[in-house]
Amino acid sequence: MATIHIDGEPHETRDGENLLQAVLEAGVDLPYFCWHPELGSVGACRQCAVKQFNGPDDKRGRIVMACMTPATEGAIISVSDPEAKEFRGEVVEWLMTNHPHDCPVCEEGGECHLQDMTVMTGHRARRYRFEKRTHRNQDLGPFVKHEMNRCISCYRCVRFYRDYAGGQDLAAFASHNNMYFGRAESGTLESPFAGNLIEVCPTGVFTDKQFSKTYSRKWDMRGAPSVCAHCSVGCNTIVNERAGTVRRTINRYNDEVNRYFLCDRGRYGHGYANADTRIRVVGQLIDGVHHQVPSQAAISHFATFAEDGPVIGIGSARASLETNYALRSLVGAAQFSTGLAEPAHGLTLLAADILRTTPAHTPSLHDVEQCDAVFMLGEDALSTAPRLGLSMRQATRHASFLNADRNRIPRWMDASVRMMGQDFISPLMIATPAATGLDDCAVLTQHAAPDDLARLGFAVAHLIDEAAPAVPGLTEAESTVAGRIAEALLAADKPLVVSGTQLGSAALMQAAASIAAALMVRGKPAALSLVLPDANSMGVALMGGLSLDAVCDMARDGKVGTLIVAEADLTRQLAPERVEALLGQVRHFVLIDHSESPLIERAELVLPAAPITHSGGTMVNMEGRAQRFLPVAFPEGPVEVSWRWLRDFAESIGQDDRMAWQTLDDVVAAIARELTVFARIGEAAPSEQYMLESGHIRSQTARVSGRTAIRSHISVRDQPVPPMPDSPLSPTMEGTYSTSMPGALVPYYHAPGWNSEQSLNRFQQEIGGPMRGGYPGVRLVDAAEAVWSSAHYSTDLPETFAPRDGSILLLPESRIFGSEELSALAPAIAERAEPAVVRMAGDGPSEVTLTLDGIRHRLPVLRDDSLPPGLAFYPAHMTLRAFAAPVWVSLETAEALA
Repeated sequence: MATIHIDGEPHETRDGENLLQAVLEAGVDLPYFCWHPELGSVGACRQCAVKQFNGPDDKRGRIVMACMTPATEGAIISVSDPEAKEFRGEVVEWLMTNHPHDCPVCEEGGECHLQDMTVMTGHRARRYRFEKRTHRNQDLGPFVKHEMNRCISCYRCVRFYRDYAGGQDLAAFASHNNMYFGRAESGTLESPFAGNLIEVCPTGVFTDKQFSKTYSRKWDMRGAPSVCAHCSVGCNTIVNERAGTVRRTINRYNDEVNRYFLCDRGRYGHGYANADTRIRVVGQLIDGVHHQVPSQAAISHFATFAEDGPVIGIGSARASLETNYALRSLVGAAQFSTGLAEPAHGLTLLAADILRTTPAHTPSLHDVEQCDAVFMLGEDALSTAPRLGLSMRQATRHASFLNADRNRIPRWMDASVRMMGQDFISPLMIATPAATGLDDCAVLTQHAAPDDLARLGFAVAHLIDEAAPAVPGLTEAESTVAGRIAEALLAADKPLVVSGTQLGSAALMQAAASIAAALMVRGKPAALSLVLPDANSMGVALMGGLSLDAVCDMARDGKVGTLIVAEADLTRQLAPERVEALLGQVRHFVLIDHSESPLIERAELVLPAAPITHSGGTMVNMEGRAQRFLPVAFPEGPVEVSWRWLRDFAESIGQDDRMAWQTLDDVVAAIARELTVFARIGEAAPSEQYMLESGHIRSQTARVSGRTAIRSHISVRDQPVPPMPDSPLSPTMEGTYSTSMPGALVPYYHAPGWNSEQSLNRFQQEIGGPMRGGYPGVRLVDAAEAVWSSAHYSTDLPETFAPRDGSILLLPESRIFGSEELSALAPAIAERAEPAVVRMAGDGPSEVTLTLDGIRHRLPVLRDDSLPPGLAFYPAHMTLRAFAAPVWVSLETAEALA
């Protein structure tokens, strides 16, 4: 620790910080633009000027840029010095010379960093009276809106987009007063992280195009902490609501998970909550026609089902722990299904078992960024878990940071670190069937069939530890690649192995686990990350249950009287004929869901469930971290949280003694009591009774004034807001608010003088560190405490892949946009989703016909020479029947069919 003096007051600061960070952590206001805690310093805006003195006797001092000056022991600076204040005022004045001053019509108004900093410098009147330069804006796609005239040339956008996220289609053009930040020509931004420009940009240049369609000021919206439901990473988010409509999703800082950035699927996937596909009424099938009925009538009708045989419940990996547990409690553990068919069911349970038994550490995203060698085996993480892919990209910079340390360059001095570290890259090695979005930063790529990739992984494990089984029949080229990977992992201080369920191969995950275990045997603190399909896949895996295949067998044998499906679309797991057979073999079918699916036509009862934005609950992410989400909007009419429907069912059939829950806290407590693995989930967030300074935390800012304006055409009398269910948040501006509130309960960011998301600095113990109120969530799956001296290795090695004449091995392709079930229902995501095509290598026909389950599908072909012969990729959930593992299909050209 170093002690510095700010305006005569001593403050302790961390070693290696710059003065800007030190001043902000000391609680002193100092304006800035170009600096960002995750992007470092480049000194582009000159706004953070302070006066630095050489010692107590120096009365004159000199102006320095705080973001570019190290905080050293005994440093004496002044933020309030008149010369420094005048300098900052002049800087913001010339930065604003060409700004349109259009705050009343700008989407950033009220949460604009530029507004905050302009006020902070004391700049209130403009003197510039000449013609302003103007720019033509670009169409950047459905996510990001462009207004270039508001730019102050801070360079944050290109530094994030190009340097941090690896995008290539956004750049800085021209110079001086004509600086232009955009694309070479109008067009959709290609990066899956483009939406972060909205929060990175300190002005209104890049704003949320979807939010603009139903715009509300920050102080007129309610906020609630939530968890992204669109992959297994579990990024923390804040969801905003206005007048019953979900308006936007923004990033919620979690030091261990997503930190400052989200992927675009997570940022815009909430559109399903407002879509026309939402189920909003209770339906009952009467004489072959669905009729709207009262909720109590549906519950009473369900009570008559109990006499018609056993009740089987099918849960869902996209539903909360509470919903799955309620269904399990209603039907019994032996009649509960995870909602996953084979092989997805077995793979998900296998992944959970591997992470609980393998000695390697299960890393958080922040841990991933600290790794100095990464091997991705059989998983395109940038598509299946985009935020993990972004963290893996940051891991490649580890060597450049070590080089900077050797040359005594502070890590926050971004431009210097990048320039000096151009030739220092931590190895990222990728073994997948086809090219990925991370190939551009990889030092090695290997493309092969899933079985050959698994064999490569087992070979790497054997080279690291000879006790691991040897792999016979490797080619010389494969042996060379395996040697390079093993050498790089052994040379690393913190190696990481990444795999997952994308290709439906147990051998791939077992090979990844073998590599991690072998590294542990060699004394390396290895990390193992396994990507799962859905937001709560780990939760249902830890809870356990039957596979859908077992349920189908029970139905075939006449052992299913009533089938209850909670928030699951069986058509995404089972082939159409299997779905038909299952539903045709049960006497009653009850569907509880928030979004329409093909199942709705067959359900005898359809009950509208509240989506994640309208309910509270717990998800367990791929690393085993339980995280709480809270409702931001009230369920309307008959819409109800799924576990409450199931509780009412239990009461209707006389089982209310086991499920007499009134609040979310009651369900959480019941889960913790019955299932040991979930004993700590109550620690994920404070209970509904939590009070901060003798009051509930308010979910709206203190300036909110729009409650009566919404109904002014009816009455100006204020309407009482009902209490927020399952949440410790107050649904209004009445309540308490503090920067030290629990990290799991932050509904929005605001601090005196800081209205933008930059106010996050005031909520952190230290900039870039944990929240003052503690970590959101709790880890349920921990790594083994001791390093093993021996390991148990899988000996189930697959055979070498052999192509077949007239057939191809069809692999399920995951896409960032369009593959995930809920986000695909969001209009903005649907606009970004590309048409379904078959990707194949070579100069083949423009169309092919795939014969699958006896059904012919004519599909367009996209040439992809990164794929080996005999393989093809297809986004399975877009048009073909569901499949989650490689499948051999007969292949005919369109010409041959004709």
